[in-house]
Amino acid sequence: MVIGGGLAGLSTALRLADADIRVTILSKKILNEGSTRYAQGGLAAVLSEDDSFQSHIDDTNVAGVGLCKSDTVEFVVRNAPRSIKWLIDRGVSFSLTDENQDGEYHLTREGGHSYRRVIHAADATGAAVEETLEQIVRRHPMITLLENHVAIDLITSKKLGLGGENCCLGVYAFDQNEKKTVTLPCQHMVLATGGASKVYLYTSNPDTSTGDGIAMAWRAGCRVANMEFVQFHPTCMYHPHAKSFLISEAVRGEGGKLIHADGSRFMLKYDERGELAPRDIVARTIDFEMKKNGYDSVFLDISHQPAELIEKHFPTIQQKCLEFGLDITTDPIPVVPAAHYTCGGVVTNLDGQSDIGNLYAVGETSYTGLHGANRLASNSLVECLVFAESAANRILATIKKYENTSTISLPIWDESQVTDPDEQIVVSHNWEELRRCMWDYVGIVRTDKRLMRAAHRIQLLQEEIKDFYSNFRISNDLIELRNLVQVAELTVRSAMMRKESRGLHTTRDYPNLDETQTPQETILTP
Repeated sequence: MVIGGGLAGLSTALRLADADIRVTILSKKILNEGSTRYAQGGLAAVLSEDDSFQSHIDDTNVAGVGLCKSDTVEFVVRNAPRSIKWLIDRGVSFSLTDENQDGEYHLTREGGHSYRRVIHAADATGAAVEETLEQIVRRHPMITLLENHVAIDLITSKKLGLGGENCCLGVYAFDQNEKKTVTLPCQHMVLATGGASKVYLYTSNPDTSTGDGIAMAWRAGCRVANMEFVQFHPTCMYHPHAKSFLISEAVRGEGGKLIHADGSRFMLKYDERGELAPRDIVARTIDFEMKKNGYDSVFLDISHQPAELIEKHFPTIQQKCLEFGLDITTDPIPVVPAAHYTCGGVVTNLDGQSDIGNLYAVGETSYTGLHGANRLASNSLVECLVFAESAANRILATIKKYENTSTISLPIWDESQVTDPDEQIVVSHNWEELRRCMWDYVGIVRTDKRLMRAAHRIQLLQEEIKDFYSNFRISNDLIELRNLVQVAELTVRSAMMRKESRGLHTTRDYPNLDETQTPQETILTP
């Protein structure tokens, strides 16, 4: 079983299904409603002769500020080109340098990269990848789709009091169509549920990014790591009706400049790389400039580039901006930072294996050590592909080991002690309070006092949510809120443990790197 319908989930499922393994994909909405669909930039890989694996490795390590795992970085970088070829072989149409040149792909450069190495499909790479794989998945005879099913909790042998290795036996899921909870057994489970940026008030992510896989794995007994490192994308469109529409990193890669309303640039005052500095630096700088000057936003201007270039490489962004009365060939785009990517997650090895037998985590749900303290642009989709292959290979190698798990009788979901909720205001109010609390106290810049305030409020919210969850029938909103408050607690606990500023974790109480010891992961154990 694969939980999640983005690139991580679909590519894992397809690799298994192509090897004649029956796979069920559980998707909380329709299949294409995950974060992959909204990824604009592309996939980073060494695809040109002037580039090198070592350069990509070095750039990843620099962005990760000393916390990337060296074996993971090398593993992903060296396997990335083959993974992209796998996508091309399945029909993904990436942009060409010239439509008349067959097979010569256009590569763009994004912040933190030393070379042009980001392959893309105009400015809608995620949509192109998602739609291509979705079509294959929907007609694959070895794949069963369960859409509009929200995973609630993993079923493990330890929870059932069985001896031997603790392994995953299945999952409870809420069928949103039938409004009932079902028990779904499996021999192997892959969590590919994406990140948790919906825990923040402002995010570039879709509504599905509620940390479900991380929270479920934690409750099942898995370690999580580096949850304090939340990447805020520097440039989301600032407009009351835009709902944090992402303005791709590639706009800056193709010459876009960050400016104030008067047209003055400011990035070079903070970093010699200017607009091409890593995301953590750009996001912090924008946040500082906005607060210092009392601005609602800054502006991203690419209007100095030829209109033909803009229209060719950024048709989606151009069309969306036109809907809000902005022509990016002549007008600057108002932008602000927004929560974008969860660098921490469920601890796995290079096979995607978690602490629990036959339970895997792939993509943004996982912590592999690739991103360290800050994710390098366009490394995320590549991570999904590389670990989908390694996890699938590991499952294929161990498929017989867990054959007996399918014979274990799993208990059905018990609703005998709960009633219909008398009112939903508790859920909606706690949802709003949690996300605002995280934005105000656990955002781009933190302090010990802010974190303590957040921890206190989250504890109170957890108690209220637990009481509501225990006494009333579940709903999609309640399941997601329960997961979000768990992720919020893990994020705050991790942030309180790190007594330094590193990468995406910036605190005024410890403004510098801790140079007295080797950088350490922040690992939490249930």
